[in-house]
Amino acid sequence: MTVLAYEIMTPSIKAVPQSWTMDRLARFLTDNEITGSPVTDDDGEIVGIATLKDITEFRWNATRSDADRHLTPEEHEAARHLRMVLFEEMGKVPVEVRDIMTPIVLSVDETTPVRDIANIMMREHLHRIFVTSDSKITGIITTYDMLKVISDKELTQRCARND
Repeated sequence: MTVLAYEIMTPSIKAVPQSWTMDRLARFLTDNEITGSPVTDDDGEIVGIATLKDITEFRWNATRSDADRHLTPEEHEAARHLRMVLFEEMGKVPVEVRDIMTPIVLSVDETTPVRDIANIMMREHLHRIFVTSDSKITGIITTYDMLKVISDKELTQRCARND
């Protein structure tokens, strides 16, 4: 018998409002020992996902530029200084989750075979995917959940069968 999404998903999802600041999101992810969270709008509908990678990329991009490759050392230093001033000013106006989140939300049905989910996650380079039933999100499958399939002998054998 094929292993299905609902058998390995994590049913509790910790979502964050899109109006939270980036700093509050970082604290939330750290406190909950997770690397990403769904983002909800004012009606509680999931509109995206925000991850530690999004926070890191935002901060990294604020301090560097690909255009710097063609600058003299003096121009590079002036550009770095300007970016730092801008980043410092941006810090006075909190960056919200809606500004850094990925607005694309991929999901699978609870009855999707785990093998299909693995293929989607590999093809799309995902570390997590939402699980739905009747268009409502009921859980999440992460790379950690997929590793549980490998570590559970019975689940591994079920996945190996071609039902």
